[in-house]
Amino acid sequence: MTHGQERWIGVDIGGTKVAAAVVTSSGEVLESVRAATPAAGRDAVLDTTAALIDQLRVTHTVDGIGVGAPGIVDRSSGRVVFASDILPGWMGAEVRSELEARTSLPVTVDNDVRVMAHGENMIGAGHGRSSVLFVSIGTGIGGALSIGGELRHGAHGTAGELAHLLVPAAGAIGCGCGRTDHLEAVASGPAMAAEYAARAGVPVQPLPKVVALMHSGDPIARAVITDAGELLGRVLAGVATAFDPEVIVIGGGAAQIGADLLSPLMSAFRVEAMKPIAETAILPARLGTDAPLVGAGLLAAATRTEVSR
Repeated sequence: MTHGQERWIGVDIGGTKVAAAVVTSSGEVLESVRAATPAAGRDAVLDTTAALIDQLRVTHTVDGIGVGAPGIVDRSSGRVVFASDILPGWMGAEVRSELEARTSLPVTVDNDVRVMAHGENMIGAGHGRSSVLFVSIGTGIGGALSIGGELRHGAHGTAGELAHLLVPAAGAIGCGCGRTDHLEAVASGPAMAAEYAARAGVPVQPLPKVVALMHSGDPIARAVITDAGELLGRVLAGVATAFDPEVIVIGGGAAQIGADLLSPLMSAFRVEAMKPIAETAILPARLGTDAPLVGAGLLAAATRTEVSR
């Protein structure tokens, strides 16, 4: 039931699309809209975002806006302090102040993976857990660390980040950051697709096509996805040893592959991690494709609560 609940707008800014949704305080999505991400730079992206917000406000009264943005975000200012080339000119974007100026509503901004993690902490697989390591496997690989239900950012806003952890056995595979052998370069969705193309001697195909080939019995496709899962499991064993979370939650688009990716991940984790870390629960995320929008909406609600205390 949504009657009487406060409503928030959650925004997910990505490399190919910008999405926005009206989200209740209990995490229900009432309406969502989306548009292609403009290639003309940060101002065009923020204009598109504001237009989607305005579209939702025609039929909904909302109390604030939460935004999940790619890159390292200064939570206090809502500024992107570091970003890869996923969006032209995105580094330095003053997301909070620019959207507040365009919408006249309070705006909260955080890294897109942290936003997903917040949603899982509040109403998903991480709810009620003392500490959670959230892992997103998709176009990239992201991570977020929560302790006592609170997201941890660290001194430079990178706490829980996993994308650029070194995978020494990878073999000089280039990463989007300019270095080599990083986890994102060998186990993200595009990395799996590229690895299949290299092994099979075919042009690069989207990951869903590789997954379909695996289900049809292609041994190369299965080996690629199994290998990616095992690499992820080995790296996560080290991360879990360092942070000792109560639970690890796996989400993101590529995680939708399911057991064919997660089973080798879990097996490798159990082998690599020392006891008692090896017994850490590894759970699939619960919020699915709505996770970025729900998490962003709930982040706006949580920020409003913090301010009113």
